[in-house]
Amino acid sequence: MYLCRRCVGFLHARLMPVKAQNWGNPGYVLPLAKLCYLKQPTLRSFPQGYQNLSQRKKEIGQSCGIRCLADQQATPHRQTSDIFEQKKDSNDITTFKNSNLHHIASTQVSFPACETFIDLDAVPCPSPFEEISEQDAIQITVPPGLPPVTFTLRDYVDKSETLQKLVQLGVNLSKLEQRRNVGSMLVRLDFQGDVSPRLFFLKDLGVEDTQLGPLLSKNPFILTENLENLQGRVSYLKSKKFSSEAVAAMVSKAPYLLNFSVERMDNRLGFFQQQLGLSAQKTRDVVTRLPRLLCGSIEPVKENLKVCELQFGFRKNEIQHIVSKVPKVLTANKRKLTQVFDFVHNTMGVPHSLIAKFPQVLNAKFIRIKERHLFLDYLGRAHYEPAHPNYISLQRLVSLPDDVFCTEVALVSLKDFERFQKTL
Repeated sequence: MYLCRRCVGFLHARLMPVKAQNWGNPGYVLPLAKLCYLKQPTLRSFPQGYQNLSQRKKEIGQSCGIRCLADQQATPHRQTSDIFEQKKDSNDITTFKNSNLHHIASTQVSFPACETFIDLDAVPCPSPFEEISEQDAIQITVPPGLPPVTFTLRDYVDKSETLQKLVQLGVNLSKLEQRRNVGSMLVRLDFQGDVSPRLFFLKDLGVEDTQLGPLLSKNPFILTENLENLQGRVSYLKSKKFSSEAVAAMVSKAPYLLNFSVERMDNRLGFFQQQLGLSAQKTRDVVTRLPRLLCGSIEPVKENLKVCELQFGFRKNEIQHIVSKVPKVLTANKRKLTQVFDFVHNTMGVPHSLIAKFPQVLNAKFIRIKERHLFLDYLGRAHYEPAHPNYISLQRLVSLPDDVFCTEVALVSLKDFERFQKTL
């Protein structure tokens, strides 16, 4: 075996004790991999008279029957002649051969407490088929089943009963996970304790099974609402003479309805009844058909009422009739509503009374009204006065599909209407 001078210097600076169970074997040869280190002692741990660390190491090694290489510097030529044979070559390599260094005395030796032995061999890996004790089994740590951080609920679905049941109900988790804090809220919910009681509440309320998934996809926060608060809000609506079927339909159309307090719902109902001047029954009908009036902001409603009265020129009774027939006018986009009214009233020449009689035209698409009116005007059939023989009502103008409109109103084929659309 060959050692470079760096390794030789390393051996000179350390003791080489061996394991105690091999000391009694005279023929035991100390392998280099079994070299152990001696813990560096402090001067305080030495007895009186030992103030030299090298002298202390020497005496400890002699008491163990092992020769200390650190003393080779005193008589380098005589003592190292038995251990090392210098080989002069270009590579400056020292040849190591067996000597008395590898023979350990058979006497039992006890090491001082300051020595610490570290085996340099790698610890063999235990076999997976090896049996372990109960104490070792208890100390085994199992990694957590759920990842601590993730960007999608997909990692939790296989291990969360709540998410699995919500998927079966038709809840769109891909949309919910994009909303702030909703994913972490759903993961923390317990299905039996949190989700199941509220699902039974919605079922008893009259919400259909097919509506549960879409409802929870829009409003997952209802799963964290107090059951007593939910029941109190339903009781309030029923006290205002809303039927059970009406309440169920309102909750399905406006999933956030039950998240609002009784005081807010009462204020909204009073506002619409006062501003519109409707009776209690007509107010209930309007709110039942458009329940988001109780959930959204009232500023767009106030603005649209002013536009209809001041800008469009409708009378108060006409506004009441329009709102009763088409409640969406209250929440429609102001720009779109103005565009439709301007075209119908100023371009088509329809008076206020006819628009109030057929308010569905205000909720129709502007492009449909424009294309059909221009096509009828091209054919010479754009007559919207009830007294005219070829009178065409606004309801038939905007509500019929294209094929029926062409055959029954325009009296032409669908292809003719499509060719005309290409010219616009």
